[in-house]
Amino acid sequence: MYGLLGANGAGKTTAIKMLCGLLPISSGEMSLAGERGNLRSASLRQRIGYMSQKFTLYDDLSILENLHFYSGVYGIPPRQQQEKIRWVLAICGLEGQEHLLTRQLPGGWKQRVAFGASVMHEPEILFLDEPTSGVDVLARQQFWQLINDFARNGTAILVTTHYMNEAEQCNRMCFMVAGRKVAEGSASEIKAMQPGKLFELQVGELQNSYDLLRGYLEPWRGSIFGDRLHVVLDHPDGELPKIKSSLQTAHLSLAGIEPIPFSLEDAFIGEVQRAGGAPP
Repeated sequence: MYGLLGANGAGKTTAIKMLCGLLPISSGEMSLAGERGNLRSASLRQRIGYMSQKFTLYDDLSILENLHFYSGVYGIPPRQQQEKIRWVLAICGLEGQEHLLTRQLPGGWKQRVAFGASVMHEPEILFLDEPTSGVDVLARQQFWQLINDFARNGTAILVTTHYMNEAEQCNRMCFMVAGRKVAEGSASEIKAMQPGKLFELQVGELQNSYDLLRGYLEPWRGSIFGDRLHVVLDHPDGELPKIKSSLQTAHLSLAGIEPIPFSLEDAFIGEVQRAGGAPP
């Protein structure tokens, strides 16, 4: 499983559409399932599944009718369609609900139907563009169990997400800024490659303290995490006393400072800001 992470407009959806042959490649080269030439060929498209960022099923059709439609789109022989539809309903936990209109479904169910439609022809490669956007926490957890089952069974998956806990489940990932790849590797590799040391500050006036530190630190070195400040320092022995002194002079309280490991979110914010972008 490979993750694409980036702020809105970074180019994640565009990259997927290029790989699916829906948009021309603007520069460089792409290889999909060993093919470098015609990414729009019918034979190649039969090997991929695509779940787009927006819900693409028909609201005025039932779950069953939508799945029948997509089985035809994917060229599944009529004699196999019923079997494939039963399989999709089973793996998505929708048995007994197949006659509901999709407009009546909660967000998590809609996403499961859209996922089922994208995998009913059992593709080798699956593109999932923000598959859990707008879905509640429990539904997201159930949905990722489904995604991981397919990955374990050999499906190659490329997924985009804004949720760092979801990204942690990817084997490898990259951070994108303005169509460029600025970091790549496993979650642990990306966290390990971050420059400097990370410190968490417990301060009394969060926003005022943040504004003060940004006055003399590079923008990417400071960020707000919940009710704490995270600060990246290259030379903490000399820089921490300066931070303490600055806060004290401004009459801003400092209850504690402790070194902490980089989280994936810390790494993402740092990489994006150093590349000149803005995290979401």
